[in-house]
Amino acid sequence: MDTRLKYPDIIKNILKNHADYRAALPDGYDSQIIFDDERRQYLVLDIGWSGDKYLHATPIHITLIGDKIWIQYDDTEEGVVSELIEAGIPKEDIVLGFRHPRVRQHTGFAVA
Repeated sequence: MDTRLKYPDIIKNILKNHADYRAALPDGYDSQIIFDDERRQYLVLDIGWSGDKYLHATPIHITLIGDKIWIQYDDTEEGVVSELIEAGIPKEDIVLGFRHPRVRQHTGFAVA
């Protein structure tokens, strides 16, 4: 079986863990996961009030494009890339979409 078929499940599990962790923080906002399997979009959404400030942010956004996992945005300390690699996803199947196309060739990950 092609391991790429498991990519959505791996991504969902990682994002669920991040959302659970973020929701447990004492900041007063909720962390939700949004999965759109049809469009192959996966993200964590932080929403709510943190003191007097309203928060609506997307700290993690991942897209499946073709047979590659595109990290569109990652505002985590450790980075979801390390978790994807730990889950068995090879670097050549991960694109750092938030890096400029000219820079991607130097990242050690897929270019596109």
